[in-house]
Amino acid sequence: MSARCPDGHVSESTDYCDICGQPMNPAPAPPPIPSNPLDLGPAPTPPGGPVGVSANDKECPNCHSEVPTDDLFCEVCGYDFTTGVMPSPEPADTVAMEEAVEEPTTPRPPTPPAAPAEPLTWVAEVWIDPDWYATQESDDPCPSPGMPQVVPVREQSNLVGRKSSSRNIHPQIDCGADHGVSRRHAQLTTDGQRWFAEDLQSSNGTYIAPAGAPLPTTSIPAGQRTEFREGDRVYVGAWTRLVIRRATPDEQ
Repeated sequence: MSARCPDGHVSESTDYCDICGQPMNPAPAPPPIPSNPLDLGPAPTPPGGPVGVSANDKECPNCHSEVPTDDLFCEVCGYDFTTGVMPSPEPADTVAMEEAVEEPTTPRPPTPPAAPAEPLTWVAEVWIDPDWYATQESDDPCPSPGMPQVVPVREQSNLVGRKSSSRNIHPQIDCGADHGVSRRHAQLTTDGQRWFAEDLQSSNGTYIAPAGAPLPTTSIPAGQRTEFREGDRVYVGAWTRLVIRRATPDEQ
């Protein structure tokens, strides 16, 4: 019984060709190797199309994600459908350098130290004087005398009077509950060494007497500055006596 070999020779042998020696039934040739190692060719399609992939989608051969057929790159892993190449990872050193770069911050200027407070030079003693009260014929009862109220005097011009929030009157030397003192009674000013008193046309006048002298009986002229010395007595209202003196080291 004769047969033909793959080259068309007639051979009496059934295993090898009598003429060319080729096998009569050669094994099927393996499929061609694609030029791109990652291109494995189309996957076998099950009946009805790929499972989970619609007609308008395709499957990424690298991560098997479903992507639109028109996409050139896989949105999940970055696979390039045209070249079959994965994107090269970014060098770790570059990432570290980018993370290390920060926006420069503008240095804040140092906070200047607070200026030291100037030492206190003068104070005013506000006394309740029963002897002065006895000469004024006031209808108000005189408060019990005691130690004076010491008021710091830091300004060159100081108002003597009684506080009135409604009239925005805030005297530096407040005579409190002595209703014989006008709201704006007198102004005491200094040039740093000498002191002057000016009556502001008060109802009961302003009086000055040296320490140890009898009580004054004549008020100073209103609207005129009258000089007085440290330690002199300034009388106002029904019972108030003021003494301007230098602050002690403890008061400073």
